[in-house]
Amino acid sequence: MKIDPENPADLPVQIAAAIRDAIVTGRLIVDQRLPTEAELADSFGVSRPTVREALKRLAAQSLIRTQRGATGGAFVNRITFRAAQQQQITTSTLLLSMNDVSFETACEARFALERACAPLAAMRRTDAQLSAMQSQIARQRSANLSDEAFCASDVAFHRALVDAAGNPVLSYQLAGAVEAMQPLMNMITFTARSRCRAADLHQEIADAAMARDAEAINLGLQALERETLELGRDVFAARAGKTP
Repeated sequence: MKIDPENPADLPVQIAAAIRDAIVTGRLIVDQRLPTEAELADSFGVSRPTVREALKRLAAQSLIRTQRGATGGAFVNRITFRAAQQQQITTSTLLLSMNDVSFETACEARFALERACAPLAAMRRTDAQLSAMQSQIARQRSANLSDEAFCASDVAFHRALVDAAGNPVLSYQLAGAVEAMQPLMNMITFTARSRCRAADLHQEIADAAMARDAEAINLGLQALERETLELGRDVFAARAGKTP
């Protein structure tokens, strides 16, 4: 593991990148203990505080964990898909909020990704996942549900459908799409959307999943996409002072 002292990037950033590369390429394996701070400082030719800062960066990325005591130190972490999902969600939310991503683009990506789950969800869905979908639909039909709670229920319904695919890699990749893009769409369209219509479309999707009908799930998602796009256009037109 080497760094370039002449590189303008901060030394802790370079050291963290070097260790991260060693983990990704398998030169450092899961549960392996890293060299001590003193050994790393000597290896990189930097001070121990510089190494400590680099290790903090790696810990924040869940790439390493630290343990105290005689057998302690810094170890390569075993990252689960579920544990990494929150980072995926946060990154996706930041990308959407800080970059010029149109409503149509976000909507297109979000539903294209979810439709990829339809065949697997139809084949692998469990009774527990069907029950979770039905529970959220029942919540959505409650007259006393707040807008915020309805949006959260909407996200929970789609997460249950995604998880029904039984593929942790897909669930991880779609975490950002569902939990970052879906709230964005809800925030824009919630004043114009019909809760009853949304719940009805969710029911069609849940019924299709129960029947193991992948094509019907896909058709339900397509209907949701059309509805979302139309609502978005109406909202933006109204904001611009035009007649939808």
